Amino acid sequence: MCRSIKTLRRPESAATTGEIEAAARQFVRKVSGYRTPSARNAEAFEAAIAEVSAASERLLQALGVAVEEGPDRWVAGAGRAQ
Repeated sequence: MCRSIKTLRRPESAATTGEIEAAARQFVRKVSGYRTPSARNAEAFEAAIAEVSAASERLLQALGVAVEEGPDRWVAGAGRAQ
C-alpha cells in the first residue's frame, strides 16, 4: 500500500459526495491496513467509511467549501509529468 494519501479534491471547485467517499475509503484502507476487508469485517469497514465521510463533509462545510451530490471526479495519474 502506498505511503502517501492523495488529494482527492481540487481547491478551485466544490467537493462532491463521491470524492468525499473516495477519500474516506482511502483513509480507512490506510488505517486498517486492508484494501478489501474480509466478509467478517465488511460491515465494520463500511460503517467506518460512512463515519469518516460524514465527519469530512462537516469539516468541508465548516471551511466554507461547497459539497455537491455527484461522482468522484478524480482521475488516477492526472497532473503527473508524462
